[in-house]
Parts: sequence; C-alpha cells; structure tokens
Amino acid sequence: MDKRKSLRHRDNIRFKGNDITLAAKIVEKLSSTMDIVYYLMNRGDGHSFVLMLVSAKNIDMAALLEREKRDTDILFEIDKEESLYALICQDTRIDGGYYFAERLLQHMEIDGAEDIYCTDIEIRTTNHEIKFVILKLIEIYMKSKEDGRSNEIVFKSLN
Repeated sequence: MDKRKSLRHRDNIRFKGNDITLAAKIVEKLSSTMDIVYYLMNRGDGHSFVLMLVSAKNIDMAALLEREKRDTDILFEIDKEESLYALICQDTRIDGGYYFAERLLQHMEIDGAEDIYCTDIEIRTTNHEIKFVILKLIEIYMKSKEDGRSNEIVFKSLN
C-alpha cells in the first residue's frame, strides 16, 4: 500500500511529525540560554552571536565539538542517536562563525564522518523572538537535508 500524500503539497518545506517533535526538543533546550544571551546583548555586554546546528554520522561529534569550541561557546546535545548538536557561539560574527564551521567540517571529513549537515545563523540584534530564531535555524537545517546539501555550510544572517 502506498503512503498517503497530500493533494495540496507545495514545494516549500513541511515539517513531518518527527521534525516537529525534534523542533520542540531544540526549542526547549536552547530557549533559556538564549534568553540570557539576549539579556547580555540588550545590556550592552554581548555582541552578535552565531547559532549552529550540526550533525554527522560515524564520528564522535561530542568529543570533536568539545575539543574545538571556545570557552565562551555553549554546546547542547540535542539527539545523541542522530548525532545532532547545537552551539551558541557568543561574540561571533558571520566570518568567524563560517570559519569555525569550515574548520569543524574539515576535521569531520578527515575523521571519516558521513552525512555532515551544518547550518548557522548569525544573530546581530534582539529584534527577533527567540523561538523564531531557533525555528528558522531548524527550518534551514531541514531544508538543507531535504536538498541533500551534505558536507556544505549553510549560513544565514538575521538583522
């Protein structure tokens, strides 16, 4: 029996049930910490930051990320089975975030990782709601997986 498909399917990205469950998990894990980062930005103690979502198969992602991240970067294990992690890179601009992601991908490829997906968003202001920023990151990540953009850094900036 064929899977049921919507007759109104559009080309834009749709979250499946598992995607929504995963998105809720990510929002829950990141929201409180991002509240604090937003507070620091509003107070003038923080600057732009990069929010990263990264996954890869056949590699110890936790060990790699712990080794490569700075003391000011905040690492979140989202789904150990799927090897999905999030990072908040404080006081980081678009170029620094991109170079960090590039360095991570190089290490992953050298270590034999497969199905590498890396999505970054630079946040310059607190104009966007935290949930919007997180959901935008997830949407871009899922779109990159849907489009087969493995071993590529997908980087966006929010003003």
